[in-house]
Amino acid sequence: MGVGPAPFIEIGKKAKDLLTKDYNFDHKFSLATSSLVGLGITATGVKLGEASFGDISTQYKSGKATVDVKVDTNSTVSATITVNEIVSGAKATFNFKIPDQKCGKLDVQYLQDHVAINSSIGMNTAPILELAAATGTREFCIGAEIGFDSTNATFTKYNAGIGYNQHDFSAALILADKGETLKASYIHFLDPLNKSAVAAEMSHLRKTCENIFTIGTSHALDPLTLVKARISNNSKVAVLCQHEWRPKSLVTVSAEYDPRAVISPSRVGVSLALKP
Repeated sequence: MGVGPAPFIEIGKKAKDLLTKDYNFDHKFSLATSSLVGLGITATGVKLGEASFGDISTQYKSGKATVDVKVDTNSTVSATITVNEIVSGAKATFNFKIPDQKCGKLDVQYLQDHVAINSSIGMNTAPILELAAATGTREFCIGAEIGFDSTNATFTKYNAGIGYNQHDFSAALILADKGETLKASYIHFLDPLNKSAVAAEMSHLRKTCENIFTIGTSHALDPLTLVKARISNNSKVAVLCQHEWRPKSLVTVSAEYDPRAVISPSRVGVSLALKP
């Protein structure tokens, strides 16, 4: 792990992952395979009510370059080409879709000891420009991001954040939604060996003066089984159980209860990921 700051997008990510990652209230599956020459194939699918959606993706790695190609149920082909270490600390990613040729985008990431910069530009006649930067160390960093739409010369976003990390806890304060939302998050690692942790996130909406909070926890029952739970201020309660029944293959069951829902207060989702 480097000594420099993480990219701006990772400020507050540890708490967010505990509260949201792997929670799924639909039927989802993922099947992946790979070869020694760097070729991998992944098929994913999600069932939403009576409708099913899925895609097939292929990944090929060779040296510093990685190529990902994905085909979805709408016959849309998405391709991503990533080149690592084009210069020291820099990575470039180019992605586009077929037949929608206006969705091309170039991303460049630059990481050094005291700065992390991410930039993005749309590859069309009226591109959207995005820039995010963070400075500091692994323990403390401050950063900001902006987005600019060259079509109508307006800012699509401008956010700022501060992150503080230690081996047993992490805290973040983020000003998001063009200054309309203030988010504070905190995660404390009680027992890293058993993946025991508690996290909380609170958001204050300036326009409505509304406060939203979510509290969650995680704990490993054994080296292969993880359980998580969360509760929000709207009284929604969610639980998750994830079991690694074979190396890199996971089955996850999630459930949510909403006491305010009249027709369907409970939702249950199952996710299955298979890897060789």
